[in-house]
Amino acid sequence: MRKNLDYGLLHAMTAFLRVVDAGSFTAAASQMALTTAQVSRLVSELEKRLQAKLLQRTTRRLMLTSVGERYANQCRSILDLVTEAESGVGGAHVEPSGRLRVRCMAAFGDRYVVPLVSKYCAMYPKVMVEYSTSQHAPDLIAEGVDVSVYLAQRLPDSNLVAQRLGETHGVLCAAPGYLDQRGIPRSVEELADHACLRIANPSTTPQWAMTNGKRTVMLDPTGPLVGDNPEVVLHAACSGLGIAMLPLFSAVDRVRNGELAIVLPQWRSPAIGVYLLMPSRKFLEAKVRTWIELLKSELPAALERDASSSGGKASPARRKARPV
Repeated sequence: MRKNLDYGLLHAMTAFLRVVDAGSFTAAASQMALTTAQVSRLVSELEKRLQAKLLQRTTRRLMLTSVGERYANQCRSILDLVTEAESGVGGAHVEPSGRLRVRCMAAFGDRYVVPLVSKYCAMYPKVMVEYSTSQHAPDLIAEGVDVSVYLAQRLPDSNLVAQRLGETHGVLCAAPGYLDQRGIPRSVEELADHACLRIANPSTTPQWAMTNGKRTVMLDPTGPLVGDNPEVVLHAACSGLGIAMLPLFSAVDRVRNGELAIVLPQWRSPAIGVYLLMPSRKFLEAKVRTWIELLKSELPAALERDASSSGGKASPARRKARPV
Protein backbone atom coordinates (compact mmCIF):
# COMPACT_ATOMS: atom_id res chain seq x y z
CA MET A 1 0.00 0.00 0.00
CA ARG A 2 2.87 2.40 0.79
CA LYS A 3 4.33 1.77 -2.67
CA ASN A 4 1.05 2.80 -4.28
CA LEU A 5 1.02 6.00 -2.25
CA ASP A 6 4.58 6.79 -3.25
CA TYR A 7 3.68 6.68 -6.91
CA GLY A 8 0.41 8.53 -6.54
CA LEU A 9 -0.62 12.04 -5.72
CA LEU A 10 1.51 12.40 -2.59
CA HIS A 11 4.57 11.35 -4.54
CA ALA A 12 3.85 13.99 -7.18
CA MET A 13 3.38 16.64 -4.48
CA THR A 14 6.71 15.67 -2.96
CA ALA A 15 8.44 15.92 -6.33
CA PHE A 16 6.89 19.32 -6.96
CA LEU A 17 8.11 20.68 -3.61
CA ARG A 18 11.58 19.24 -4.14
CA VAL A 19 11.77 21.10 -7.46
CA VAL A 20 10.58 24.31 -5.81
CA ASP A 21 13.07 24.04 -2.94
CA ALA A 22 16.02 22.83 -5.01
CA GLY A 23 15.40 25.24 -7.87
CA SER A 24 15.82 22.65 -10.61
CA PHE A 25 14.46 19.34 -11.85
CA THR A 26 17.93 17.82 -11.90
CA ALA A 27 18.65 18.57 -8.23
CA ALA A 28 15.20 17.34 -7.19
CA ALA A 29 15.74 14.13 -9.18
CA SER A 30 19.03 13.53 -7.41
CA GLN A 31 17.41 13.95 -4.00
CA MET A 32 14.63 11.50 -4.87
CA ALA A 33 16.83 8.94 -6.68
CA LEU A 34 14.84 9.49 -9.88
CA THR A 35 15.74 10.68 -13.34
CA THR A 36 15.18 14.28 -14.36
CA ALA A 37 12.63 13.08 -16.92
CA GLN A 38 10.68 11.22 -14.23
CA VAL A 39 10.48 14.29 -11.98
CA SER A 40 9.50 16.47 -14.92
CA ARG A 41 6.75 14.03 -15.83
CA LEU A 42 5.42 13.95 -12.25
CA VAL A 43 5.13 17.74 -12.18
CA SER A 44 3.53 17.80 -15.63
CA GLU A 45 0.99 15.19 -14.58
CA LEU A 46 0.23 17.25 -11.49
CA GLU A 47 -0.38 20.35 -13.62
CA LYS A 48 -2.58 18.32 -15.94
CA ARG A 49 -4.59 17.01 -13.00
CA LEU A 50 -5.05 20.54 -11.62
CA GLN A 51 -5.58 22.17 -15.01
CA ALA A 52 -3.22 24.92 -13.85
CA LYS A 53 0.33 26.07 -14.52
CA LEU A 54 2.42 25.68 -11.38
CA LEU A 55 5.89 26.58 -12.67
CA GLN A 56 7.22 28.92 -15.29
CA ARG A 57 10.19 27.24 -16.94
CA THR A 58 13.00 29.12 -18.74
CA THR A 59 16.46 28.02 -19.78
CA ARG A 60 17.97 29.75 -16.74
CA ARG A 61 15.49 29.44 -13.88
CA LEU A 62 12.20 28.17 -12.54
CA MET A 63 9.55 30.46 -11.08
CA LEU A 64 6.35 29.65 -9.25
CA THR A 65 3.15 31.05 -10.68
CA SER A 66 0.73 32.68 -8.24
CA VAL A 67 -1.35 29.50 -8.35
CA GLY A 68 1.79 27.43 -7.87
CA GLU A 69 2.80 29.41 -4.80
CA ARG A 70 -0.57 28.85 -3.12
CA TYR A 71 -0.54 25.18 -4.05
CA ALA A 72 3.01 24.73 -2.73
CA ASN A 73 1.96 26.09 0.67
CA GLN A 74 -1.01 23.74 0.74
CA CYS A 75 1.17 20.79 -0.27
CA ARG A 76 3.54 21.51 2.61
CA SER A 77 0.66 21.49 5.08
CA ILE A 78 -0.69 18.22 3.67
CA LEU A 79 2.66 16.45 3.69
CA ASP A 80 3.39 17.72 7.21
CA LEU A 81 0.09 16.23 8.36
CA VAL A 82 0.96 12.91 6.71
CA THR A 83 4.29 12.86 8.52
CA GLU A 84 2.59 13.77 11.80
CA ALA A 85 -0.04 11.07 11.34
CA GLU A 86 2.52 8.36 10.58
CA SER A 87 4.66 9.41 13.52
CA GLY A 88 1.66 9.33 15.83
CA VAL A 89 0.55 5.88 14.67
CA GLY A 90 4.07 4.59 15.09
CA GLY A 91 4.21 5.93 18.63
CA ALA A 92 7.08 8.30 17.87
CA HIS A 93 7.37 11.52 19.85
CA VAL A 94 7.16 14.65 17.72
CA GLU A 95 8.80 17.64 19.38
CA PRO A 96 6.77 20.86 19.08
CA SER A 97 8.51 23.33 16.81
CA GLY A 98 7.83 26.02 14.23
CA ARG A 99 5.41 28.93 14.32
CA LEU A 100 2.19 28.78 16.34
CA ARG A 101 -0.42 31.43 15.55
CA VAL A 102 -2.81 32.11 18.43
CA ARG A 103 -5.69 34.56 18.58
CA CYS A 104 -7.95 35.69 21.43
CA MET A 105 -10.37 38.43 22.35
CA ALA A 106 -8.30 41.19 23.93
CA ALA A 107 -9.58 41.69 27.49
CA PHE A 108 -10.21 38.00 28.10
CA GLY A 109 -6.79 37.15 26.69
CA ASP A 110 -5.02 39.68 28.92
CA ARG A 111 -6.36 37.97 32.02
CA TYR A 112 -6.27 34.29 31.11
CA VAL A 113 -4.37 33.54 27.90
CA VAL A 114 -1.35 35.86 27.91
CA PRO A 115 0.12 34.21 31.05
CA LEU A 116 -0.28 30.83 29.36
CA VAL A 117 1.56 32.09 26.26
CA SER A 118 4.59 32.89 28.40
CA LYS A 119 4.35 29.52 30.13
CA TYR A 120 4.08 27.71 26.80
CA CYS A 121 7.11 29.51 25.34
CA ALA A 122 9.16 28.43 28.35
CA MET A 123 7.99 24.84 27.99
CA TYR A 124 8.61 24.59 24.23
CA PRO A 125 11.52 26.84 23.22
CA LYS A 126 11.52 25.57 19.63
CA VAL A 127 8.05 27.08 19.04
CA MET A 128 7.68 30.74 18.08
CA VAL A 129 4.24 32.00 19.16
CA GLU A 130 2.47 34.77 17.25
CA TYR A 131 -0.27 36.14 19.51
CA SER A 132 -2.91 38.53 18.18
CA THR A 133 -6.24 39.90 19.39
CA SER A 134 -9.59 40.46 17.72
CA GLN A 135 -13.18 40.99 18.80
CA HIS A 136 -14.47 39.35 15.61
CA ALA A 137 -15.30 35.74 14.92
CA PRO A 138 -12.14 34.42 13.27
CA ASP A 139 -11.69 32.99 9.80
CA LEU A 140 -8.84 30.75 10.92
CA ILE A 141 -8.08 29.15 7.58
CA ALA A 142 -8.02 32.38 5.58
CA GLU A 143 -6.01 34.21 8.26
CA GLY A 144 -3.58 31.37 8.96
CA VAL A 145 -4.48 31.11 12.67
CA ASP A 146 -3.87 27.75 14.35
CA VAL A 147 -6.02 28.19 17.48
CA SER A 148 -8.42 30.89 18.64
CA VAL A 149 -10.15 31.44 21.98
CA TYR A 150 -13.51 33.07 21.37
CA LEU A 151 -16.40 34.08 23.62
CA ALA A 152 -20.03 33.99 22.56
CA GLN A 153 -23.45 33.03 23.86
CA ARG A 154 -23.91 31.25 20.54
CA LEU A 155 -21.25 30.43 17.99
CA PRO A 156 -21.85 31.44 14.37
CA ASP A 157 -22.18 28.62 11.88
CA SER A 158 -18.80 27.66 10.45
CA ASN A 159 -16.64 24.71 9.45
CA LEU A 160 -14.35 25.22 12.43
CA VAL A 161 -13.87 22.64 15.16
CA ALA A 162 -15.11 24.08 18.47
CA GLN A 163 -14.45 22.81 21.99
CA ARG A 164 -16.11 24.45 24.99
CA LEU A 165 -13.58 25.24 27.71
CA GLY A 166 -15.96 26.78 30.20
CA GLU A 167 -18.15 29.81 30.65
CA THR A 168 -18.32 33.24 32.19
CA HIS A 169 -21.08 35.83 32.58
CA GLY A 170 -21.70 39.54 32.81
CA VAL A 171 -22.39 41.44 36.04
CA LEU A 172 -23.79 44.91 36.72
CA CYS A 173 -21.18 47.19 38.29
CA ALA A 174 -20.82 50.79 39.31
CA ALA A 175 -18.39 52.93 41.27
CA PRO A 176 -19.40 53.54 44.91
CA GLY A 177 -19.32 57.29 44.25
CA TYR A 178 -21.90 56.96 41.48
CA LEU A 179 -24.17 54.88 43.72
CA ASP A 180 -23.81 57.38 46.57
CA GLN A 181 -24.97 60.15 44.24
CA ARG A 182 -27.65 58.38 42.20
CA GLY A 183 -28.77 55.63 44.55
CA ILE A 184 -28.70 51.84 44.27
CA PRO A 185 -31.34 50.31 41.97
CA ARG A 186 -33.44 47.70 43.72
CA SER A 187 -34.92 46.13 40.58
CA VAL A 188 -34.01 45.77 36.92
CA GLU A 189 -36.84 48.16 36.09
CA GLU A 190 -35.08 50.93 38.04
CA LEU A 191 -32.10 50.71 35.68
CA ALA A 192 -34.14 52.91 33.32
CA ASP A 193 -33.48 55.79 35.74
CA HIS A 194 -29.71 55.37 35.54
CA ALA A 195 -26.86 56.16 33.15
CA CYS A 196 -25.96 52.82 31.62
CA LEU A 197 -22.63 52.00 29.98
CA ARG A 198 -22.81 49.38 27.24
CA ILE A 199 -20.55 47.05 25.26
CA ALA A 200 -21.41 46.29 21.62
CA ASN A 201 -19.24 44.10 19.39
CA PRO A 202 -19.75 41.02 17.16
CA SER A 203 -20.14 38.73 20.19
CA THR A 204 -22.65 40.90 22.08
CA THR A 205 -25.20 43.67 21.57
CA PRO A 206 -26.03 46.97 23.32
CA GLN A 207 -29.20 45.37 24.69
CA TRP A 208 -28.91 43.66 28.06
CA ALA A 209 -30.25 40.14 28.50
CA MET A 210 -30.48 39.46 32.23
CA THR A 211 -31.53 36.45 34.24
CA ASN A 212 -32.01 35.70 37.92
CA GLY A 213 -32.32 31.97 37.37
CA LYS A 214 -36.12 32.10 37.30
CA ARG A 215 -36.82 34.54 34.51
CA THR A 216 -34.95 36.39 31.80
CA VAL A 217 -35.60 39.97 30.77
CA MET A 218 -34.37 42.05 27.86
CA LEU A 219 -33.50 45.68 28.55
CA ASP A 220 -32.63 48.47 26.14
CA PRO A 221 -30.67 50.74 28.47
CA THR A 222 -29.53 54.23 27.59
CA GLY A 223 -26.49 56.16 28.67
CA PRO A 224 -23.48 58.23 27.65
CA LEU A 225 -21.21 55.45 26.31
CA VAL A 226 -21.20 52.43 24.01
CA GLY A 227 -17.82 50.74 23.52
CA ASP A 228 -16.66 47.81 21.42
CA ASN A 229 -14.42 46.37 24.14
CA PRO A 230 -14.76 45.91 27.90
CA GLU A 231 -11.78 48.08 28.80
CA VAL A 232 -13.28 51.39 27.71
CA VAL A 233 -16.52 50.62 29.54
CA LEU A 234 -14.62 49.42 32.63
CA HIS A 235 -12.65 52.68 32.78
CA ALA A 236 -15.84 54.72 32.47
CA ALA A 237 -17.55 52.75 35.22
CA CYS A 238 -14.58 53.19 37.57
CA SER A 239 -14.70 56.92 36.81
CA GLY A 240 -18.26 57.09 38.12
CA LEU A 241 -19.93 57.62 34.74
CA GLY A 242 -22.70 55.07 35.24
CA ILE A 243 -23.70 51.41 35.68
CA ALA A 244 -22.03 48.95 33.34
CA MET A 245 -22.75 45.38 32.36
CA LEU A 246 -19.22 43.96 32.38
CA PRO A 247 -17.82 40.48 31.82
CA LEU A 248 -16.85 39.05 35.20
CA PHE A 249 -13.24 38.67 34.10
CA SER A 250 -13.00 42.42 33.44
CA ALA A 251 -14.71 43.49 36.66
CA VAL A 252 -13.54 40.99 39.27
CA ASP A 253 -10.28 42.68 40.33
CA ARG A 254 -11.91 46.12 40.57
CA VAL A 255 -14.73 44.64 42.66
CA ARG A 256 -12.25 42.96 45.00
CA ASN A 257 -10.29 46.18 45.57
CA GLY A 258 -13.44 48.28 46.08
CA GLU A 259 -13.27 50.43 42.95
CA LEU A 260 -16.53 48.88 41.78
CA ALA A 261 -19.53 47.38 43.52
CA ILE A 262 -21.84 44.77 42.05
CA VAL A 263 -25.37 46.06 41.54
CA LEU A 264 -28.38 43.73 41.67
CA PRO A 265 -26.15 40.72 42.40
CA GLN A 266 -29.03 38.29 41.90
CA TRP A 267 -29.13 39.30 38.24
CA ARG A 268 -26.51 38.50 35.64
CA SER A 269 -26.21 37.93 31.93
CA PRO A 270 -26.91 34.45 30.55
CA ALA A 271 -23.80 32.25 30.37
CA ILE A 272 -21.17 33.29 27.86
CA GLY A 273 -19.38 30.26 26.44
CA VAL A 274 -15.59 30.19 26.20
CA TYR A 275 -14.61 28.22 23.11
CA LEU A 276 -11.42 26.90 21.63
CA LEU A 277 -11.63 27.11 17.84
CA MET A 278 -9.33 25.41 15.34
CA PRO A 279 -9.46 24.53 11.64
CA SER A 280 -11.37 21.39 10.79
CA ARG A 281 -8.67 18.81 10.24
CA LYS A 282 -8.12 15.35 11.64
CA PHE A 283 -4.43 15.46 12.55
CA LEU A 284 -2.85 18.19 14.66
CA GLU A 285 0.76 19.24 14.64
CA ALA A 286 2.60 18.78 17.92
CA LYS A 287 2.80 22.54 18.52
CA VAL A 288 -0.99 22.88 18.19
CA ARG A 289 -1.74 19.78 20.24
CA THR A 290 0.46 20.86 23.15
CA TRP A 291 -1.00 24.39 23.16
CA ILE A 292 -4.52 22.97 23.29
CA GLU A 293 -3.51 20.64 26.13
CA LEU A 294 -2.19 23.61 28.12
CA LEU A 295 -5.38 25.61 27.55
CA LYS A 296 -7.54 22.69 28.67
CA SER A 297 -5.47 22.07 31.80
CA GLU A 298 -5.29 25.71 32.98
CA LEU A 299 -8.14 27.82 31.61
CA PRO A 300 -11.24 26.08 33.06
CA ALA A 301 -9.79 26.22 36.58
CA ALA A 302 -9.00 29.93 36.23
CA LEU A 303 -12.57 30.62 35.10
CA GLU A 304 -13.92 28.69 38.08
CA ARG A 305 -11.74 30.64 40.51
CA ASP A 306 -13.11 33.97 39.33
CA ALA A 307 -16.69 32.71 39.25
CA SER A 308 -16.50 31.32 42.80
CA SER A 309 -15.95 34.69 44.47
CA SER A 310 -16.97 38.01 42.99
CA GLY A 311 -17.98 39.82 46.21
CA GLY A 312 -18.48 43.56 46.28
CA LYS A 313 -22.25 43.86 46.64
CA ALA A 314 -23.68 47.35 46.81
CA SER A 315 -24.94 47.86 50.33
CA PRO A 316 -28.51 49.19 50.77
CA ALA A 317 -27.28 51.10 53.83
CA ARG A 318 -25.42 53.45 51.50
CA ARG A 319 -28.48 54.26 49.46
CA LYS A 320 -29.20 57.96 49.09
CA ALA A 321 -32.20 59.70 47.63
CA ARG A 322 -31.94 60.44 43.92
CA PRO A 323 -31.92 64.08 43.02
CA VAL A 324 -35.27 65.21 41.66
